[in-house]
Amino acid sequence: MATWQNTPGAGFYAGQQGYPQQNPGYPTQEGYNPAYPPPYGANPPPPPGFVPPGAPPYGQVPPTGPIFGAGPQAGMYGSNYEDPMQSDVIKGFEFNDKSIRNGFIRKVYSILMLQLLITVSMIALFLYHIPTQKFVRSHTELFWISFAATIVLIICMACCTSVRRKAPMNFVFLFLFTVAESFLLATAASTYSSEEVLLAVGITAAVCLALTLFAFQTKFDFTGLNSILFIAMIIFLLFGIIAMIWHGKIMTLVYASIGALLFSIYLIYDTQMMIGGKHKYTISPEEYIFAALNLYIDVINIFLYILTIIGTSRD
Repeated sequence: MATWQNTPGAGFYAGQQGYPQQNPGYPTQEGYNPAYPPPYGANPPPPPGFVPPGAPPYGQVPPTGPIFGAGPQAGMYGSNYEDPMQSDVIKGFEFNDKSIRNGFIRKVYSILMLQLLITVSMIALFLYHIPTQKFVRSHTELFWISFAATIVLIICMACCTSVRRKAPMNFVFLFLFTVAESFLLATAASTYSSEEVLLAVGITAAVCLALTLFAFQTKFDFTGLNSILFIAMIIFLLFGIIAMIWHGKIMTLVYASIGALLFSIYLIYDTQMMIGGKHKYTISPEEYIFAALNLYIDVINIFLYILTIIGTSRD
């Protein structure tokens, strides 16, 4: 009985042998402190019921607002640290609304200059190349085909957003419209003398330049006149039908004068829509094709009505 009780690791039943004695431990290393550092350093642990600074007292509802301890703390990442996600200004991105608008304006006027270059070239071809002029006059069906093409193309670009915004489809449609419209304008201009056409081109260039500078400088907002301009256009179209029935020199001069004045106001309106800024209405920078189309239609209509006034007054 004494034997199994004195044996280390012996069981509680007689005759049960104990486990062999384990390794008493690794040898103590030289310079090693077997004791762990105190859990709280030199400061004693907080007493029971300790409330962190800034937290509500025990039993009260936490205040609404930022979560306690979630905000940045002073000295958390150094005294000069600034969280880039909480900064209102993101460095490296210098694009603002003004720079985007200026690029949009440059793109619109570049497209417009190319359109006018195609139109002027075709007018010059029809005026000074006699075989081309005779061919066009002998095939009047080309005029009506071009007229129908301009109607279809302008409806597609005006009503379908994907057509005028998605490249290169928008450039293809605009190019086809410019060629068809230039053919119509060149056919109409070929019925006048070259001196009258050149005079109309010069007057149109001067008027459009002056109106564009006025639209950039004036403080009056023409974009708020969209309803008035729409009503004026409806009246102008009805007056055009009357002028076709009661045709005469005075009626033609009045109609052409009203048309030149109306599209001059439209040129200011479309220019201010493109400029944006403090105007009441503006056009999106994605609509550069639509903006160039509007300005092109204004310019060619001003030219056409000025040419009509010059030709009618000289008859």
